[in-house]
Amino acid sequence: MCGRKTLTKDKKSIIEELKIENWDETINYTPSYNIAPTQKSLVLVGEKDKRLVKSMNWGLIPSWSKNKNIGSKLINARSETLHEKPSFKYLIKSNRCIVLSDGYYEWNTTNSKKQPYYFYDKQKNILPMAGLWSSFLSKDNETILSYTIITKKADKEISHIHNRMPLIIDFNRIDDWVNIDGLIEVNSNYELVRKDLLSFYKVDSFVNSYRNNKKDCIQPIK
Repeated sequence: MCGRKTLTKDKKSIIEELKIENWDETINYTPSYNIAPTQKSLVLVGEKDKRLVKSMNWGLIPSWSKNKNIGSKLINARSETLHEKPSFKYLIKSNRCIVLSDGYYEWNTTNSKKQPYYFYDKQKNILPMAGLWSSFLSKDNETILSYTIITKKADKEISHIHNRMPLIIDFNRIDDWVNIDGLIEVNSNYELVRKDLLSFYKVDSFVNSYRNNKKDCIQPIK
């Protein structure tokens, strides 16, 4: 799974790297070293064939849900079963997005000890994670935008640490993913997916608490 991530780049760098054309100016963005589920973070969607960045809650709340708290249970969506799950299968045709991140954390358990690792792009680029998003109207007439990150079986090089990883889209295929044009099959062999791009290292348990949001979170340890 992917249950914690980072986006440490500034707004200008994100816009330049991803060739963003529109940015929701209501967003109060600050770089983060420890983004946790239910928190707001940046998502790229396609709008009139242009790339638009919005802020959404991490944890999908289906439009038909009666309880917005369900979002904390829907932070990831397995690529292998997307077409089977009621929460996701109707979004594949209409509500695809890119979750903006430049790294993520996973925990490996050995001898009852959980060791956090930080995964990032070898070239220090953004990791465009495939996602699905939804719009939910609460009982208080508040519109809540939320998303989930699509995951797949981990690549062989990192599977000894965790058996799942985010489905990461190739930079040249971002528009194919977000600009809705019929049904796209999502699996680990699909040509949109980037491969062999991740590096990783151990980090301190300081990152375990989502309240810790400093550069210390991504400092390597031996």
